[in-house]
Amino acid sequence: MSSNYSDAKSPWSSITGPNLGYIMEMYDLYQESPELLDPEYVELFKQYGSPIEVTVGHQASATTAVEPNNFEKVLATVHLAEAIRAHGHLASDIYPLNDQPKDTSRMEPSTYGLNEQDLTEVPVALILNNAPSNVTNGLEAINYLKSLYTDKVAFEFSHVIQPQERSWLQEKIEAGEVKPTLDADKKKQVLDLLTRVEGFEKFVHRTFVGQKRFSIEGVDSLVVLMDELVQLSESAGTKDIMIGMAHRGRLNVLTHILNKPYEMMFAGFAHVGDDAFLPEDGSLQITKGWFGDVKYHMGAAYKSANGTSVKLAYNPSHLEIVGPVVVGQTRAAQEVTDETGIAKMDPKKSYAILVHGDAAFPGQGIVTETLNFSRVKAYQTGGSIHVIANNLIGFTTEQFDSRSTHYSSDPAKGFEVPVIHVNADEPEAVVAVARLAFEYRAKFGKDILIDLIGYRRYGHNEMDEPLVTNPTMYHGIHQHDTVRELYGKQLAAEKVLSEADVKKLDTDTQKEMQEAYDKVKENKSAEFPKLEIPEAVLNGYPEVPTGVDKAVLTKMNEELLTWPTDFSTFGKLAKILKRREEPFKGKGKIDWAHAETLAFGTILQDGNPIRLTGQDAQRGTFAHRHLVLHDDKNGNELVPLHHISDAKASFVVYNSPLSEASVLGFEYGYNVENNKALVIWEAQYGDFANMAQMMFDQFISAGRAKWGQKSGLVMLLPHGYEGQGPEHSSARLERHLQMAAENNWTVANLSSAANYFHILRRQAKMLEEDSIRPLIIVSPKSLLRHLLVGASVDDLTEGHFETIIEQPNMGKSVKKVERILFASGKMAIDLAERVKDGTDYEWAHIVRVEQLYPFPAEKIKAVIDRYPNAKELAWVQEEPQNMGSWTFADPYLRELSDGKEVKYFGRTQRQSPAEGDGEEHKVEQTRIIDEALAKL
Repeated sequence: MSSNYSDAKSPWSSITGPNLGYIMEMYDLYQESPELLDPEYVELFKQYGSPIEVTVGHQASATTAVEPNNFEKVLATVHLAEAIRAHGHLASDIYPLNDQPKDTSRMEPSTYGLNEQDLTEVPVALILNNAPSNVTNGLEAINYLKSLYTDKVAFEFSHVIQPQERSWLQEKIEAGEVKPTLDADKKKQVLDLLTRVEGFEKFVHRTFVGQKRFSIEGVDSLVVLMDELVQLSESAGTKDIMIGMAHRGRLNVLTHILNKPYEMMFAGFAHVGDDAFLPEDGSLQITKGWFGDVKYHMGAAYKSANGTSVKLAYNPSHLEIVGPVVVGQTRAAQEVTDETGIAKMDPKKSYAILVHGDAAFPGQGIVTETLNFSRVKAYQTGGSIHVIANNLIGFTTEQFDSRSTHYSSDPAKGFEVPVIHVNADEPEAVVAVARLAFEYRAKFGKDILIDLIGYRRYGHNEMDEPLVTNPTMYHGIHQHDTVRELYGKQLAAEKVLSEADVKKLDTDTQKEMQEAYDKVKENKSAEFPKLEIPEAVLNGYPEVPTGVDKAVLTKMNEELLTWPTDFSTFGKLAKILKRREEPFKGKGKIDWAHAETLAFGTILQDGNPIRLTGQDAQRGTFAHRHLVLHDDKNGNELVPLHHISDAKASFVVYNSPLSEASVLGFEYGYNVENNKALVIWEAQYGDFANMAQMMFDQFISAGRAKWGQKSGLVMLLPHGYEGQGPEHSSARLERHLQMAAENNWTVANLSSAANYFHILRRQAKMLEEDSIRPLIIVSPKSLLRHLLVGASVDDLTEGHFETIIEQPNMGKSVKKVERILFASGKMAIDLAERVKDGTDYEWAHIVRVEQLYPFPAEKIKAVIDRYPNAKELAWVQEEPQNMGSWTFADPYLRELSDGKEVKYFGRTQRQSPAEGDGEEHKVEQTRIIDEALAKL
């Protein structure tokens, strides 16, 4: 042992836990084979000696140094302590039904060659920091650790990389801060809430027999947990709490967390209008669509007296897909977007509570996608609090058929998310866990997961008989007291309340609910209100002037191309961008990306923030956009749109993770929350939207009709047949058109950069209007730099978005036109290239249909009426006949045809969208154009 030890200089003095174990192992190796050690360790051990002796000497609670012959036992004890910390969850009492095996093998002293006497001889300081006064030796320290890590709450955090986080969690646990310590008043509050939670379910079950409600019973403590989080948030000054959850327990959360009155809830079950029961103080806000949705998909927003808003997002039955939507709403609530530059984010203003199902959490990929971007710059929110409402079953599927992991929470560990398992029958432990999660999120700005383990008292819904499929589980459930019953007995035993008081709580709650239902019955004769499509939606968009003064555009263009003298742009790119000066000098055209940038700049000047995301969105998939420039010497970034004059709002463009569903859901949620922002998601290729189809189906296309939820989200889906095979050709336009109805969104396939400029500006101008709707733009690929697509400066200064564009120089000889061709996007430009100036095609006219939905029937009718001798109306497209826009446009054309023949030119019906060979593609494309332009 070294004799020159100095406590002040010792490197061992603050080392405990697994680090101490490691150092001890290194010291053991040093004593046997110092040549195998790093020389730095050798020098440290020579100077400071044994880490055990030093540590013991450093701790006030230690009275003796460890004898040299006890070294191996001390090391074994340290390993035992760390095993308890890391694996205590396997032996913990976290299952209310007590139907899962406990694994204590890693926590037995004998596993490490130890007995109780050995443990008694080990100083406490080697095992615990700041041990309680009643813990005086190693055996007591080990038993103390077991009491913390194998009780009703269990922990997993050894997978967290940052030592500060692990140390903080360990200190909180071992200081006993996660042990329930509620005073009598708080205990009474918890029991009252549990009584209401259970009482609501019992009342509905008894009063509305056979109606689905997806009961919370078995994880009733979820409401206790959420209520505690709300109280903590109110004290912390949180502005918005965003909640995302599926249907199970949703009605109870609406009632007891968002304070939706019992009368409103019962009116829904009784099929009576509930507007009469809406609180008059404006504290509760509920939006409704005209087509509606089932009650357990509905959301609401509640604002408490101190200003904290609690919002429960509307959600379809697709379980987890609301997660990224809610995170997007949270980010929007955190950001200040009315200043130029990057939007400023304050994670203290808002956070998300995401409630998951135990089968869905590992089973639905959207969960992993959302966890993946939780700390990515474009999507981070300072951490979400995740809760698995763990029923230990999915519909009828038990966990052994549901996943390959031990816990349903295990996927979170891959993202360094701490996991806390808690027995749902222990409401006081649930309160303590909520406090720890809230504090962790506030301190580290990261996600944390609470696995609330309970059961499901009834079947998947209240009409299911679970004994048919899960008899063993449900025999146990039927014999198990509810959490309210258990907690009532506990408080009576503690003399916090008498048994009579506990019973009276239940009686009073049922009486209160009956009185509420009696009010509903009094209004039962009232006619159920019929909701109709708002006039603003039916009327659609008006023609909005979107031209911009030439002087404004000229100045902006100059500013966009003026970079700091110390910024070195990649030479080739600088030359390409500098060409954007030429259209303002009367030379060349403004291409697609140039028109887009100018549109963005003018929208910022009008005061609308812009958020654009997508894979490779900063540069653009086709190297066309370049909204973010990179200094080719040091990599510094420059966003020219941050430096234009008169901008009044923020602009951000982010490259997204390689995910579609979660990212699109996030952007939808962001736009719903910040309805002033022009939010744009760009698919790398249009068919990548396949991976986000559920977002289109459930939220974007139908959210207004189901829930009254407005969105002005823009989706750019690159589309065009370039001979590149089945993928990356088609944006599956037919799917978006198939879902088009009731002016639910706009679908455009553009052939003009000027029209792109105007449609973006039109969308921005409509953002806060009641007529707002999402916009799908089937954007081009090869057309991005095509001369026939390019615009002049005057095209941007005048006019508005044109839903149709007639082919220049065609249709002049009105009486000679026999066939009118309709096309959109790339096919319209392919036709334009063939006809050139229209010579030799006097018998034909071409109309570019720029907006497919709402279909511009009146304008098309006006064109048809101009040509009395036309015999045929023909739709020309590049997609197969059963895809693209033909089947959508066909009935419209027939209705407008006035007896004229309606024809189709394009590929035949196919199961795959495009040919796999480039040469075959060219042959087929040429055939289509030849047939379309073959004279009658």
